[in-house]
Amino acid sequence: MPSIFSRIVAGEIPAHKIAETDDYLAFLDVMPTTMGHTLVIPKKEVDYIFDLDDDLYGGLMAFAKKVAPAIEKAIPCLRIGVAVVGLEVPHAHIHLIPLNSMADMNFNNKLKPSQDELAETADKIRQQL
Repeated sequence: MPSIFSRIVAGEIPAHKIAETDDYLAFLDVMPTTMGHTLVIPKKEVDYIFDLDDDLYGGLMAFAKKVAPAIEKAIPCLRIGVAVVGLEVPHAHIHLIPLNSMADMNFNNKLKPSQDELAETADKIRQQL
């Protein structure tokens, strides 16, 4: 059964996309720890990030490195935090989180923004790419 992220890649589930290539996708987390919290994934479904082959892993990191400055320009923050947790969805992914304090990385405190708020945030970030 495809992961929720594979279903987003296939267009079966809508997402607030930030950036996309043939191999990678960045989109907003629908239950972010802070506004602008973005998920970066390889389109190829691989459960565990350290099971990615070296080229796909390196490409994922390089893609995230291109997305992070756009988030930082669009969302007032001190820096972009990076997290790989890997337990919640069986599809390798990186969290890019705008940070103003360590509390912004608390995955137990999630926001519940509206679809309009997410769309506006995604547009702000895309404009910075």
